Amino acid sequence: MAETKKLHIALFPWLAFGHIIPFLELGKRIARKGHQISFISTPRNIERLPKISPDVLTSITLVKLPLPHVENLPENAESTMDVPHHLVPYLKTAHDGLQESLSDFLQTSAPDWIIHDFAPHWLPPIATKLGIRRVFFSVFNASILCFAGPSKSSTTDAVDPTSTRTEPEHFIVPPKWVPFPTKIAPRLFEAKKLIGNHMEENASGVSDISRYMQAVVGAEALAVKTCSEVEGEWLKLLGQLHDAPVFPVGSLPSPAQERGVDKDGTWGTIVEWLDKREKGSVVYVAFGTEVQPSQEDLNELALGLEQSGFPFFWALRKRSSSVIGGDMAELPEGFEERTRGRGIVWPSWAPQFRILAHESVGGFLNHCGWSSVAEAFQLGRPLIMLPISMDSGLIARLIEERQAGVEVPRNEQDGSFTRDSVTQTLRLVMKDEEGQIYRDKAKEMSAIFGDEDLQDRYAANCVDFLENHRHVVRGL
Repeated sequence: MAETKKLHIALFPWLAFGHIIPFLELGKRIARKGHQISFISTPRNIERLPKISPDVLTSITLVKLPLPHVENLPENAESTMDVPHHLVPYLKTAHDGLQESLSDFLQTSAPDWIIHDFAPHWLPPIATKLGIRRVFFSVFNASILCFAGPSKSSTTDAVDPTSTRTEPEHFIVPPKWVPFPTKIAPRLFEAKKLIGNHMEENASGVSDISRYMQAVVGAEALAVKTCSEVEGEWLKLLGQLHDAPVFPVGSLPSPAQERGVDKDGTWGTIVEWLDKREKGSVVYVAFGTEVQPSQEDLNELALGLEQSGFPFFWALRKRSSSVIGGDMAELPEGFEERTRGRGIVWPSWAPQFRILAHESVGGFLNHCGWSSVAEAFQLGRPLIMLPISMDSGLIARLIEERQAGVEVPRNEQDGSFTRDSVTQTLRLVMKDEEGQIYRDKAKEMSAIFGDEDLQDRYAANCVDFLENHRHVVRGL
């Protein structure tokens, strides 16, 4: 039997660590199957990557493309974690400035495939001209992509989403192209943000929805960070909406040996505190480094947590001091003093997976970032959900459909919530008898997300696709 030719695969993620890390994990899994990886980003982002394990170190080349300077972008800002939300469009402008240097790299290195993100709408024609095959990789789950609608190349009867949905009220029901029952749709306050933040042209000159559609239309296949066991019907629909092969790559958990790393020596202090708590009693609270609750939301969240009575570990990491206009909201006065002994506010990096894995943790209060959801479900932890963005709102509704978590009730018009609603939702998910269904369903999810053999098979299927489709799958 002939040996499979070693492939050279380039990966080009958007400049956000919520994208960079899954792309890197996918690259490592492909490298473990015997292929060569070129991982492309900017110098500062490359320097901030987690250490690559020795078993794939020689198979991954880190390619640094200097980010062009653009007006209004702070010096040394190379990822979304370096800038407040209103400056992200200028980061997209700078990212568009990578077109020439990326083209030069692709021409000289001639990879077999490039796996790319939503942002480089200009990439597919360049890769096609060079004879490089293309996969669009989404770090978002399948139901979110389906909500965005069909591409113009689609052979379905669904209508072009950008021409028919123009008002917030158009978005608060499932789209007409979804053929099965679902309650997944934005709330009104999320739909208002969606139109302003993603549907309309921003300072980069290109709307997010336009970037996404051009990236998808220009790809030969779509890879999605999800599992068929959770989103089988959505994955099938996604392929129909874009008339393209679609394959899930699993949740891309980092290897067990990497999850156990105590990178800054703080685990001893944390585990000593956790060891003193009763099994299943602690609420772990984390919103990532890039999600910023408003001052009002932070107040209600903290006071709801306080009056719930539950022990808590809150990873409240401050943004980089280099972030202009990115001041961190402050906790309510006296909060830490009043909850001392019962709760911890941890201001630096926290080993999230190890904390969630501790038996004292009974629930995870978070913003519904897809990677955090996957980590929670690896360990069977139910979710208390407080989504901040439109995409995380859609994830929250997916989790509620699967009954593995509960969303904190909010005002439909403005998205506000109260401390009482936080307290009540915490008690329901963590303790109340009627909340047992959520705790049970979250444990069932661990049979999918926590099954490392299953996740490995997803990675293997991805590699099989790349190996077996050396010819063009779908042209521009």
